Amino acid sequence: MSILNENYTLYNGVSIPKIGFGTWQIPNEQAFTSVTDALRAGYRHIDTALAYDNEEGVGRAIRESGLRREEVFITSKLPAEIKGYDKALEAFERTFRNLGTLPDLYLIHAPWPWADKGGDYNAQNVQSWKAFEKLYNNGRIRAIGVSNFSPANIQALLDNCEIVPMANQIAFHVGRTQEEYVAFCNKHNILVEAYSPLATGRALGDKQLNKIAQSYGVSVAQLLIRFALQRGTLPLPKTTTFERMVENTQIEKFSISTSDMEILNSIKSEYR
Repeated sequence: MSILNENYTLYNGVSIPKIGFGTWQIPNEQAFTSVTDALRAGYRHIDTALAYDNEEGVGRAIRESGLRREEVFITSKLPAEIKGYDKALEAFERTFRNLGTLPDLYLIHAPWPWADKGGDYNAQNVQSWKAFEKLYNNGRIRAIGVSNFSPANIQALLDNCEIVPMANQIAFHVGRTQEEYVAFCNKHNILVEAYSPLATGRALGDKQLNKIAQSYGVSVAQLLIRFALQRGTLPLPKTTTFERMVENTQIEKFSISTSDMEILNSIKSEYR
């Protein structure tokens, strides 16, 4: 069975495809073409964000795909700069209008504005999260979560809110496995979504990774996506090339050995 037909189950019972198609840095018009291609390649999980400025293209591609709405899982995000209860609700309505449909999973894009990375906005995030809880309890969203949140950022929500996040989308790839984040999420049944599983392409030329990939007869990209899956995370590879979209999902015929997983887990380089 193709990995595209496999799902994780969030702790609230919602199924989410094990691989998503990422659209970061894909302009709106190109997003229409790329998402159209991704759906043609078999992807059924599309990840976007209000800050990507491509929700309209994503939504149009899904509407014109011929697929039923319930066949495609859509993730979008509240911009990192938008904090607070009312502002979060307003931003959600913008995403709804842009997509032309309700997303399935809605995330707080980051715990702090990008211009003040690392700043303490826990109090503001709590207010945003209460808005998320309202959207969820009112049935407008099937699942809610966060992105780039540290254990301390998530704990602030747990201490002040009713609903535990269902997902945390973080940078995760060989060389940057963020073990503390993953352990905390696993403890609280929060699914880890792995963005940049290919280290934004920086890992593809690595000699050690190429040697391991060759031993399985696969590409480095396929090796890295399989690694993310074997770690129990949900990879979100991005490409605008149809052939690579297909290649990135053809990973059901191999698994990484325990010894090679140990090697991959031990790599510390972040390919910067």
